[in-house]
Amino acid sequence: MAATGRQAPVVKVVPEPENLPEPLPEPAVGELRLETVLGALSDPLRLRIVRKLLLESEAFDHSCGWFGLDRPKSSLTHHFKALREAGVTRQRQYGLERRSHVRVEDLNARFPGLVDLVAAWRPPDAP
Repeated sequence: MAATGRQAPVVKVVPEPENLPEPLPEPAVGELRLETVLGALSDPLRLRIVRKLLLESEAFDHSCGWFGLDRPKSSLTHHFKALREAGVTRQRQYGLERRSHVRVEDLNARFPGLVDLVAAWRPPDAP
């Protein structure tokens, strides 16, 4: 097998701080379904969102504005909800904003290697 010369990206896992708000409704680890998770990740924008969270997180969780996406708020709300309902991300309500992070440990427990594949994915327009 030929080496590509590219190192695998490092997934950033920021420790969970204390006294967080309760997560919004989401499937339990045992209820995560591969076809549902892959369906959520099949949208290129959602795949970019998850990859950015995995590789560029600056805090435990992030608001929609952190992503710098030029999309209507209603569209972003839909995408973040799809990721949460599939079990890919966990969201918490902080006043008027919702913040998200990837359920790395849960996804790794259910689907070993999936998180690494998402992190290694490169968007077609990436340099």
